[in-house]
Amino acid sequence: MPDLGPPSVRTVLAPLISMTVFQVMVTMAILTLPVFAVRLGADLGVPASWVGLYMSVVFSAAMIGAILGGPAVKRFGAIRLAQICLVLAGVGLLGLTIGALVAVVSSALILGAAYGPPTPVSSHILARTTPPHLIPIVFSLKQTGVPAGGALAGVVVPPLVLLWGWQGAASAVAVACFCVALGLQPLRSHLDGDRDPHAPIGRDPFAPLRLVMGDAGLRRMSLLSFTYSSVQMSLIAYLVTFMVTEVHYSLIAAGAILAVAQIAGVIGRVAWGAVSGTLISPRILLALLGFLMSAAAATTAHFDPTWAPWIIYGIAAVFGATAIGWNGVFLAELALVAPKGQAGVATGGSVFVTFAGVVISPALFAGLVALEFGYKGGFLLLSAMGLTGALLVLFDSRQR
Repeated sequence: MPDLGPPSVRTVLAPLISMTVFQVMVTMAILTLPVFAVRLGADLGVPASWVGLYMSVVFSAAMIGAILGGPAVKRFGAIRLAQICLVLAGVGLLGLTIGALVAVVSSALILGAAYGPPTPVSSHILARTTPPHLIPIVFSLKQTGVPAGGALAGVVVPPLVLLWGWQGAASAVAVACFCVALGLQPLRSHLDGDRDPHAPIGRDPFAPLRLVMGDAGLRRMSLLSFTYSSVQMSLIAYLVTFMVTEVHYSLIAAGAILAVAQIAGVIGRVAWGAVSGTLISPRILLALLGFLMSAAAATTAHFDPTWAPWIIYGIAAVFGATAIGWNGVFLAELALVAPKGQAGVATGGSVFVTFAGVVISPALFAGLVALEFGYKGGFLLLSAMGLTGALLVLFDSRQR
């Protein structure tokens, strides 16, 4: 690995900004279709509710992309792989414009392949270029790119649909992905110096997963990410529907509650990164976040129309700050725990487990609702998952 020299503004800020913009764009790309799902569904003759299946396909492909991301970083370099992901995202969006159901499925697979590697890519770069004492805040700042990308899709895509139709909106976001890919090129000579053109890809695709499963610390951290990501995705997927159908809020009011949770998640990602490793140990902080999200989920399960709105908004803020805000601290700690030079590979294996939670948890939640346990049963399941994750990290801290 080349000597990057002492930390400087360029050494720390350039990778952080580039990886954050990268994360924003790939997240915006996968969330572009859900924004115009009603228009696209009408053109294809399918209900808009199929968007849930679309997202399951995206994240199923992302699991494979994540596990191949670590080896691909070594082969091509992190910046080159980031460019490949952005180009794939653009191609996937352009594929949507064909306007056929088979094109939508193909687009989901391509976009999922593009969404899997970004976390291993950014972890590889930021672990090399960030001083250890700044890793928690830097990783947390980078992770704000996920909710920021979702917010950008929600703000930018609807006007584009009104101007140019859903095909034009998809094409515009695709062009933006291509432009960001081109903008990363000047960083390649500086940040891809550790690439190995002869490193194998696909010869042993599950090596990253074996790495995290073979190390007790990495294994427990990955299981932690499974539980916390399960809570996060189900919160985002079901909070609005729950508030409308069970608590009898209007769609606008329910959407505002989800917005509060998302904003709290952005703030939480930065705040937790700032205090992690300075005011509180990262492991203790991760456990505390698990206990808090567990309590918030259990409280949400008991919402009813008689509750004061300010209490519901407050619980939603706590829920979002913890269930959406945990990622940066987790990834920073994972990078520190990983064997030297293996941060990207370890992150790829761990993200595979993380995405498994994203794919599985909404189905479990829906199953509980269908089995007449209702939304209360679903949110109590999330509470149990948050508690399990907190206990895992505490046990791991004791073992260490």
